[in-house]
Amino acid sequence: RQQKWKSSVSTQAKMPPCDFVPEKYESYPYERMQKIREQNIAPSLRTYYKKPLLLHQGHMQWLFDHEGRRYLDLFAGIVTVSVGHCHPKVTMATQKQLARLWHTTNIYMYPPIHEYAEKLTSLFPDPLKVVYLTNSGSEANDLAMFMARLHTRNFDIISLRGGYHGGSPYALGLTSLTPYKHGVANGFGCTATMLPDVFCGPWGGSHCRDSPVQTVRKCSCTEGACLAKDQYIEQFKDTLNTSVPKTVAGFIAEPIQGVNGAVQYPRNFLKEAYQLIRERGGLCISDEVQTGFGRTGSHFWGFQTHGVVPDIVTLAKGIGNGFPMAAVVTTKEIANSLAQNLHFNTFGGNPLACVVGAAVLDAIEEDGLQKNSEDVGTYMLLELAKLRDKFEIVGDVRGKGLMIGVEMVTDKDSRRPLPAEEINQIWEDCKDMGVLIGRGGLYSQTFRIKPPMCITKRDVDFAVEVFRTALQRHMERAA
Repeated sequence: RQQKWKSSVSTQAKMPPCDFVPEKYESYPYERMQKIREQNIAPSLRTYYKKPLLLHQGHMQWLFDHEGRRYLDLFAGIVTVSVGHCHPKVTMATQKQLARLWHTTNIYMYPPIHEYAEKLTSLFPDPLKVVYLTNSGSEANDLAMFMARLHTRNFDIISLRGGYHGGSPYALGLTSLTPYKHGVANGFGCTATMLPDVFCGPWGGSHCRDSPVQTVRKCSCTEGACLAKDQYIEQFKDTLNTSVPKTVAGFIAEPIQGVNGAVQYPRNFLKEAYQLIRERGGLCISDEVQTGFGRTGSHFWGFQTHGVVPDIVTLAKGIGNGFPMAAVVTTKEIANSLAQNLHFNTFGGNPLACVVGAAVLDAIEEDGLQKNSEDVGTYMLLELAKLRDKFEIVGDVRGKGLMIGVEMVTDKDSRRPLPAEEINQIWEDCKDMGVLIGRGGLYSQTFRIKPPMCITKRDVDFAVEVFRTALQRHMERAA
């Protein structure tokens, strides 16, 4: 039976009921797991929390630890569990395929890859109709860079500061966050330009972003104009005029920055940036690893929220609900440039992955998860905005759909990051009350809320009340 557990933090928040009963945990004791971790698992793979969770089972938006405690998962395995942990439809489809065929690789034809390629590309506007399947987001972004360089016969690629595009040697050049940079040569031909961050950057106002919640910064723009956007585009032009050759291979950006803490750009920034890149012979790449598959609510793909059509789109994470798979979607013409020589991926698009991917697309549609992301996400953003208005340390609440960031500051005027030990305590308190939240931003100062897209308003009420309690406790400690 599921154990009843008392939070170590007193809260009025009532965890919504769940009729799922996890199996009894029967693996090694916690202490032995810790020892194995220390001795046999690479130390660069860090864990969350002072006492790391030992998770045993998942069901939709819920996770259960080895003692049967239940947690509301607001981070979804880093924005990866899109339709819900162990979603019955996806699980069933996978089990059927497991018994039929695991692997033959692309040298033969097999039904799942063709069925899935047609299904996935039907969700994209023309001319984005060709897909190359890979196994991870880093791999997909690597390949996108390679394609852009091959196709344009140019080399330089521009990315935004604060962007995360993977940790492979090639993609690391695009990733522009110090904690991920190691002291080895990387990024030859990659240039990072100023991030148009309307909360922390030099420019920003109260109407800039496509979100139900705007910044607390004042705005002097006239109707239909955005001073911040114009200034950031000037910086973009400056990079093009000083840091790269006259022709470039491309520009990559996430529609909303993920690892950097759900950072949003001013409206129309991407539209104008795309135009400037295309004038210089470059391709535009949209990294949809975190924003894709209906997570932003209003649209299925993040690029659609900016009114642009990229030349290459990269997908991963939510594409497989936790199964390792990824994809590059592009035009026939760009895909052809890779066909002049051999380029092979052993596991990319294997039968299992394709069946999982197709079942995920079915679940998104049948469960109405894009609409749920919009409704529940907007509700959550507005509820969190009330906490921003109440607490001085909540500097910014932002996002779209179920891609949400809450940036913590010492005070709203300076917008300086709240010190790590203070943020850690709030974060630990939330976990002790049964809510798991992610972290992001250069100083880990932003709480990242990107749950499975099946969460409900009732879950939101619980999570917001837990967060409010944690903030209240912080104020009491500070006093």
